[in-house]
Amino acid sequence: MEEFINDISSHLKTYYNDLIDVTPKIGLAIVAFLISWFIASKAQQFMGNKLKKKMHDPLLAIFLSRLLKSVLLVIGVLIVLRIVGLTGIATSLLAGAGISAFVIGFALKDIGENFLAGILLAFKRPFNIGEIIESNGVKGKVVTLNLRDTQIISSGKNIYLPNALLIKNPLINYSREGFQAQQLVIGIEYGADYELAVNVISDALHDIEGVLKEEKEASVYVSGIGVNSVQITIDYWIKTGGISSDDIKSNMIIKTLKALTAAGFNIPTNVVEIKQYQPDVYTNGEYTKIGKPNLIEK
Repeated sequence: MEEFINDISSHLKTYYNDLIDVTPKIGLAIVAFLISWFIASKAQQFMGNKLKKKMHDPLLAIFLSRLLKSVLLVIGVLIVLRIVGLTGIATSLLAGAGISAFVIGFALKDIGENFLAGILLAFKRPFNIGEIIESNGVKGKVVTLNLRDTQIISSGKNIYLPNALLIKNPLINYSREGFQAQQLVIGIEYGADYELAVNVISDALHDIEGVLKEEKEASVYVSGIGVNSVQITIDYWIKTGGISSDDIKSNMIIKTLKALTAAGFNIPTNVVEIKQYQPDVYTNGEYTKIGKPNLIEK
């Protein structure tokens, strides 16, 4: 029993001595990691501010500064491993970086794919922060480009689109030119004065707020023939980031309909014709029809 207690005591002393020996290294490693984190954060901030002043694209500046921080943190981790005494692990990590990158890349191919797509987006710059884009059925304003995804705001919702989707699929930038084309189709009854209707609608466009008059000119023209109406199309332009396109369209519908009604035009409606016959009467062995069909229009 005494020998067992002595063995336990000996092992505890050994563990204690080892802990005493490694404690300064652990403390130094923690300090080194905190210093690395501090230097990486300050370097990111400094580089970001410098790049934003020299570059017109803040999106690329933010991306490059974050990439610099990630590289500095990796270097800091390698230094920490050397301080703790895990030099072999650090050397193995560097020596096996190629194989590790292949294995990790295969296991986490989606993350790697999005990361590379983020680099391409940052340098290609198909959009900037604050611009309105649409891709994969999602439309909204760009908030930021991260290493893995792009954050946009749409109808008060934060949406995170993987960068790879933006590279693989068509991307529409509504803000790059500063203008958006809109279209509205109105039906006019047959037999009306179509040229007058076009002039009435053209005059009404001048009073609609948000419709561009000087930079881009709107056009009104007869575009087709429907079942019960002649179609008049309005092509107009609005500014990106200005008044909501839905508000402009609603205002346009109200004012054009009022202008057409005031000018004596009628907006056609569907007409249903119902034929109602009087019943046959049996007289002297014969069926006789009485009356004529009544036509009821709705």
